[in-house]
Amino acid sequence: MCELLGMSANVPTDICFSFTGLMQRGGRTGPHKDGWGIAFYEGPGVRTFHDPNPSVDSRIAHLVREYPIKSHVVISHIRQANVGRVCLENTHPFSRELWGQAWSYAHNGQLDAGVFELSLGAYRPIGSTDSEYAFCWLLGKVREAFPDPPEDVREVALFIRRHCDRLRELGVFNMLLTDSRYLFVYCSTKLSWITRRAPFGRASLTDAEMVVDFCQETQPEDVVTVVATVPLTDDEVWTPMEPGEMALFHDGLKITL
Repeated sequence: MCELLGMSANVPTDICFSFTGLMQRGGRTGPHKDGWGIAFYEGPGVRTFHDPNPSVDSRIAHLVREYPIKSHVVISHIRQANVGRVCLENTHPFSRELWGQAWSYAHNGQLDAGVFELSLGAYRPIGSTDSEYAFCWLLGKVREAFPDPPEDVREVALFIRRHCDRLRELGVFNMLLTDSRYLFVYCSTKLSWITRRAPFGRASLTDAEMVVDFCQETQPEDVVTVVATVPLTDDEVWTPMEPGEMALFHDGLKITL
């Protein structure tokens, strides 16, 4: 299956450290060699990179690893293809507009053919994956239920969770979704997260020989949460999510639903 990486922070933060670990799993320490992608938010704008080649060999991925793009919200994905051929249009994350905002989404898992029987609304897939089809269906349902954004984002989060529960009935559905401000995380089988805040310490990547002392890279008020399919460091305590759990993060903090 694929792997996911997400970040929510209260200050513009780069994801070079975590992405360095993830990209190794795209053909070196893991089998996820069928493409990768990443979306960085700068205010309401989104900067995206996609490549159907293995991330460990991708010159674009090496650029992303070395270039510290700072964002409040990031989502990334490395693909192990099951439904849909290996090509650019089938490479996550996928994006669509809702409420004048660019929403981005990435999925880990496989859904059975029943997903293609779900009736679509305003959105149509460009590629042929079960993942993008599910995204179009899910965001379409949000648009139908909320023509305008509600005052309380938790209403949207709970609505999304109910519809993710339905998708989970069709297979494995681990998901990251963002509107540029909030990071929606749904766990079907496997996701973990960690929040880094003062007092900061050191961390070592599991998949690469790289150590960071966050005391040297951060300010005392910084709060950064990272979400991953499998923890990226071997000397920190990550929080595993439960099957069917929805988590919502804003400015690095977990919001109670």
